[in-house]
Amino acid sequence: MLEKINPFIAKLARKISTYVGSSVAIALAFLSVFIWFAFGPIYHFSTDYQIIINTGTTIITFLLVFIIQNTQNRDSHALHLKLDEIIRANKNARNQM
Repeated sequence: MLEKINPFIAKLARKISTYVGSSVAIALAFLSVFIWFAFGPIYHFSTDYQIIINTGTTIITFLLVFIIQNTQNRDSHALHLKLDEIIRANKNARNQM
């Protein structure tokens, strides 16, 4: 079962990290906060009004931590593969820390 889920999650993580890093996503984030703030006077900045933004941002932050870690792991893996290739190609390269 996990063999089927893992490629799907990997593909989804790549797509989400690409989207989240785009200027459209940043604009939508600013727009969301602006709209939320604009509704403040209507709801008298109540506790329920504040819980909406707090809950939303907490959930998004929680999920993005894992997306960012996945992206960093992929980037690090790709970098190490390239460095290993360079070390193997160069006779004079040292393979020590």
